[in-house]
Amino acid sequence: MQSFTYQCPTKILFGPRAEDKVAEELKTYGAKSILLVYGGESAKRSGLLPKIERQLTEAGLTFQVIGGVKPNPRLSLIREGVRTAISAHSDFILAIGGGSVIDTAKAIAHGAANPDTDVWDFWTGRKPLVKSTPIGSVLTLSAAGSETSDSAVITDEETHRKLGLNTPFNRPALAFMNPELTYTVPKKQLVAGACDILMHTLERYFTSIKAQNLLTDRVAESLIKTVMESVKVAIKDQQDYDAMSEIMWAGSVSHTNFTELGRKKDFSCHKLGHELSAMFDSTHGETLTAVWPSWARYVYQDDISRFAHFAKAVFGLEGGGEKELAEKGIAAMTDFFRSVEMPVTIPELLGRALTPEELEKLADLGTAGDTKKLGDFHPLGKKEALDIYTLANK
Repeated sequence: MQSFTYQCPTKILFGPRAEDKVAEELKTYGAKSILLVYGGESAKRSGLLPKIERQLTEAGLTFQVIGGVKPNPRLSLIREGVRTAISAHSDFILAIGGGSVIDTAKAIAHGAANPDTDVWDFWTGRKPLVKSTPIGSVLTLSAAGSETSDSAVITDEETHRKLGLNTPFNRPALAFMNPELTYTVPKKQLVAGACDILMHTLERYFTSIKAQNLLTDRVAESLIKTVMESVKVAIKDQQDYDAMSEIMWAGSVSHTNFTELGRKKDFSCHKLGHELSAMFDSTHGETLTAVWPSWARYVYQDDISRFAHFAKAVFGLEGGGEKELAEKGIAAMTDFFRSVEMPVTIPELLGRALTPEELEKLADLGTAGDTKKLGDFHPLGKKEALDIYTLANK
């Protein structure tokens, strides 16, 4: 196994009524003034937000509230949240929602701790992030894994730039995870979230590291199979606690980097998908499944054995040579995405094919004018990114 460094500092409280322990844990942590961040009105209608507010009040903790977070979280709302947190002297930022809400909370936390710096400067790399405000989450959507991850992705809606930032300061201090809170998630979000979890692991499974990492690989393969099995059950019955809990826990495990140990991140499909969601405001998980099959067909010959092993380990496929088996594995993964009604091409994602000019712009933005390479398995410049977008556009 390759060398690695692993740390997951997030304290996780998992199970029914985990959210009932919010005030108790925040007091233990030493928080006194909390900024609650949430998305739409469903947080109020469900009673979850009022429930958290009552807890904090009864515990003698002060709080402010900011809502309205949208998918592909917007920089303008983040800046508003930073101003609110600074004026309220917030010493803890608590997200109530899914990945977009948690990523918004992370950005607000960074901005509040650095009032003399515009928060977007951390994402563009113009300023280094050296301190932040503690964050936590009450998770209501299993998808991004942001409740335990070191990453956060936000969008500047004015320039249509969507950027990610990886830093230890993104690691939440607390995560309250009750699978029952995901029972009412719309089916589209449930499935897109599950596919995002799958992609977080696939993008760690296919990398340039070819040395054996047996346990890491088996964890990754089991996680992929567990999510595929569980989402099929959850589609039929979203109140199946076992299925919904498996999906929720898989999301967190995958993005703590546990399915990566001894390997590397690739995340080229995430970069390609980010440009699609920034330009067209598409659902994140759907952008990933729309480009993965084309990416896989474009790069698999770099390591045919790896793709053949994936076909055997995940789908139980046998027979034929390695090349044939690798292609069967790609087809099987694509068929799974189709079976849960996820797009596997850009026209399926957007309802139309893109023009050559639009494809060129996506590739240019994704590679910063061909000044940076995407990914690790098969590093992509502008030409390669354009080739994959073009394949996915058919």
